[in-house]
Order: sequence, then structure tokens, then C-alpha cells
Amino acid sequence: MKIHYNPKLKQRARDLRKNSTLSEVLLWEELKNRKMLGYKFLRQKPIGNYIADFFCNKLTLIIEIDGDSHTAENFAYDVERQSWFESKGINVLRFDDIEVKKDMDNVLMAIEGWIRTNEESKGIVRND
Repeated sequence: MKIHYNPKLKQRARDLRKNSTLSEVLLWEELKNRKMLGYKFLRQKPIGNYIADFFCNKLTLIIEIDGDSHTAENFAYDVERQSWFESKGINVLRFDDIEVKKDMDNVLMAIEGWIRTNEESKGIVRND
């Protein structure tokens, strides 16, 4: 899938990678270097006019961590953003910041479960 993005977001994505939240750092440690079932995830990936926390192109999957910036005031923006991703055929998994910090095992099981459930529908065959 060819992912288009607003080039003006490139520097912002770099800045976000340099200033990651603790929960982003913790989850990235579990996703980087193809640790999640051999899939390549990117961090702070510009997609359209948005920046996704984590993105796997092969799975067309975004993983978002909802922290302090995801307040009630920003709910409408989050809904609009997720609707746009989904309109492009991109799936979105959301986890709460506290969940990532305090219950990483369940977060990883949820991601792995989603992948295993959706691999077949995406025509992906793994040899593990």
C-alpha cells in the first residue's frame, strides 16, 4: 500500500521521535527490530495530514497510545483522525498510556491476537 503524507509533517515526526513519552518508548522496545511476529513497525509515521504513533505497512495497522493529549476536548479530533485512517483501509488499535506502562503483557497479547486474527484476511502467510 502506497502511503501518502504531508511533507510538512516530516520534521514534526522527527521531533516526536526525539521527545517520546515513556509509554511510547516502552512499546517501541517491544515492536522495533521486527520483534512482533517478524513485522516491521515504524515510529511516528506521517500518514496523510496526521502522524501515527506506530505503523506497520504490511498489516495496514496503526497502534496509538492515548495519553495526556487525548483529552475530552480532543475527542472529536481523534474520532475524525481515526475515521480518516479507516477510510483509507488502515486499522487502528488504541491503548491507554497507563495500560502500556502497567500491563505491557496484555497490550502485547492484544496486538499479537489482532495480528494472528487478521493475517489470513490480508493474505499474509508466515512461517513460524
